[in-house]
Amino acid sequence: MAKTSMGLEENIAGVLCYVLGWITGIVFLILEKENKFVRFHAWQSVATFLPLWVIWWIFMWIPFIGWMISWLIVILIVILWLVLMFKAYQGEMYKLPIAGDFAEKQIK
Repeated sequence: MAKTSMGLEENIAGVLCYVLGWITGIVFLILEKENKFVRFHAWQSVATFLPLWVIWWIFMWIPFIGWMISWLIVILIVILWLVLMFKAYQGEMYKLPIAGDFAEKQIK
């Protein structure tokens, strides 16, 4: 497994891009300038979890039906979070349909 400019193995750095969602994605975009694997996962983390977080936050302000929808969003976030961390740990550049395409364009 290749090392990053920070001295981490790239699969570990890829996992860390997802640990705190879009926040750690931004941190790794700032810290890692060279490794395309890590930058892909950092961009995908931001492009996936920032919009979901904003949507969740909006629905939290809508009584009853919004609260129910926000729970579905939380379930989706947890599933995506686990899958993406697992795939990054395996060394895969697992690409989600929209966020993955965006992330791929950013690293080219």
